[in-house]
Amino acid sequence: MKPKVVLGQVLLYLLFATVIGVFSRWPSYVALAPNHAIIKLSFSHHGKPVSECRQASAAELASLPPNMRAPTRCPRERSPVKVELDVDGVAAYRHVAIPSGLSKDGASAVYHRLTVPAGTHRVAVRLNDDARKDGFVHVREAAITLEPAQILVIDFDSEKGGITLQ
Repeated sequence: MKPKVVLGQVLLYLLFATVIGVFSRWPSYVALAPNHAIIKLSFSHHGKPVSECRQASAAELASLPPNMRAPTRCPRERSPVKVELDVDGVAAYRHVAIPSGLSKDGASAVYHRLTVPAGTHRVAVRLNDDARKDGFVHVREAAITLEPAQILVIDFDSEKGGITLQ
């Protein structure tokens, strides 16, 4: 190879390395401001069925093929999950999560991240997973103290009694 080609290649590699070096240190990225904490509302939950199961009549059963003659007819569609989050008495998040799936029979997923100043806060979480009931079925209120850079995760676990704060 000619010396000009080698010199040109070396200069391009140096320029490329310099660009990578500069952008690896600048601009600086701060994930969380000092003296702040994070509240994460995150869960995936199946709502209750939109209506009750019903008994099929004899005429309905007779009109069906033999392999589809189940005496009880239950809807597949699930209720949307309605969730509200208040921090220190102020509405921080309101959302209605529609069930996933073509028949709307899957889980409803909720994710929201909120940055708050570190310290003591009053948190209220309300959830309704049953379209047949007015108001909220699950409610959790608590006073929490968050340290700087602490993450509070709000989840829903029916086996642990509903809304959990971790």
